[in-house]
Amino acid sequence: MNLHIEDFKEGQVTVLKLAGEIDAYTAPQLKEKLLGLLREENADVQVDLEKVNYMDSTGLGVFISGLKTANEVNSSFTLVNLQENVYRLFNITGLNDVMKIENTIRGGM
Repeated sequence: MNLHIEDFKEGQVTVLKLAGEIDAYTAPQLKEKLLGLLREENADVQVDLEKVNYMDSTGLGVFISGLKTANEVNSSFTLVNLQENVYRLFNITGLNDVMKIENTIRGGM
């Protein structure tokens, strides 16, 4: 499956709306887009994962890179609307303690 990426502004926040799967094939596309948005100093990015039904460790790596980039230029990003199976990856790895996640846990598809 592919990953659909849409970005738009809501006030001062850039929303990155994702749909599909984040894996070794789609992660490079996501990484390029996310890091490009976060490289702007003081950027505020909200990553909406509501329609992401699968993510592997490659996806986690993208968000770790995003966190490092954001910290370097005083930007921030928040993960929102994670499905239960995707949130579980962040929880198991402890990344939910270092990344900002505003979660409305949704059941798997």
